Amino acid sequence: MPKIINSSTHLHSALVLSGGGARAAYQVGVLKAIADIMPESPRNPFGIISGTSAGAINAVALASHADNFRNAVYNIESVWKSFRPHQVYRSDPVGVFSNALRWLSSLVFASRNRSSLLDNDPLAALLARMIRFDNIQDAIDNGYLRAISVTASGYSSGHSVAFFQGSPDISAWKRFQRVGMRTHLKLEHLMASSAIPVVFPAVRINREYFGDGAVRQLAPLSPALHLGARKVLVVGVSGNRSAPQVQRPEDDYPSLAQISGHLMNSIFLDSLEYDIERMERINGMLDVIPEKVRGKTKGAMHPIDSLIISPSQCLDRIASKYLHVLPVSIRMFLHGIGATRSSGSSILSYLLFERRFCQELIALGYHDGIAKAAEIEAFMASD
Repeated sequence: MPKIINSSTHLHSALVLSGGGARAAYQVGVLKAIADIMPESPRNPFGIISGTSAGAINAVALASHADNFRNAVYNIESVWKSFRPHQVYRSDPVGVFSNALRWLSSLVFASRNRSSLLDNDPLAALLARMIRFDNIQDAIDNGYLRAISVTASGYSSGHSVAFFQGSPDISAWKRFQRVGMRTHLKLEHLMASSAIPVVFPAVRINREYFGDGAVRQLAPLSPALHLGARKVLVVGVSGNRSAPQVQRPEDDYPSLAQISGHLMNSIFLDSLEYDIERMERINGMLDVIPEKVRGKTKGAMHPIDSLIISPSQCLDRIASKYLHVLPVSIRMFLHGIGATRSSGSSILSYLLFERRFCQELIALGYHDGIAKAAEIEAFMASD
């Protein structure tokens, strides 16, 4: 079967990359599979790219090299494959425990100073070297990209704000607790979008402090649709949606790590799954409504073609194999909150920016992407 991509419709084809800390390495493997499945062309197949949290970092890295999708993917892969914790947050004993003490003191004395469990200044330095933000507007002007959005959560307003940069015909939007704001994306937007609550510090943009974009993100697919998407490829980082959920009896009281992992799963994973389910349900309803009738409604709706790729294996179990490779200071910190138990491994999977874990996730993403090669080709070729 020939690999054909309709060049006239690629600007309305969207890629949605969800959040999930170190789990976002899985997305890199899927992107690599897409690059290998595509024909020998440097063109970016996704005119719209939408990212949240760590997914926003991958999204902006792609957008800044939208003139050559394959090279962009390989550059992102080279960074993830060599990740070490100290490139993302301070992992030395002084950095870890002094930061933790500052955070505890801020709780006791109600201090309003910048505080968090971990210091992610190393990540800011890495992204500043890795991403050329000026290239994004060039990609838009030259037709390689229609729009890119990065979502962050406002701590004062409670709004989920999609900061977007795109074609002049795209309008800003406002819905309940959701706002689309035109801007020129910068490092501060990425740092805000990936600022996991409590773990990493909030970032001030204009007059408000922002944190991780997955928080209160009621409709993760919304930014891509507002930017003009007619079809959406979603790369999630939760488990296989079709796999049965196995409940195991628990005798021990849940640890802080288990509770934190549960909260993180609710923030990063559940809203995307609900939004995908809602989109599929709306598509089913639109299929039985005549097109003439649909066209008469305010803000005429149309079905959205979609393809969902998510891990075929449990990422928590994979993470539990690599606890021993973390620096001693981080292991002590994680042990103290119960993350070294099997029940607490979920939070570990978000913080494990360690090359061996990331390499296994990239390999898994590549395997899952290649397994869906026929579906990916059909998605790319569809009009």
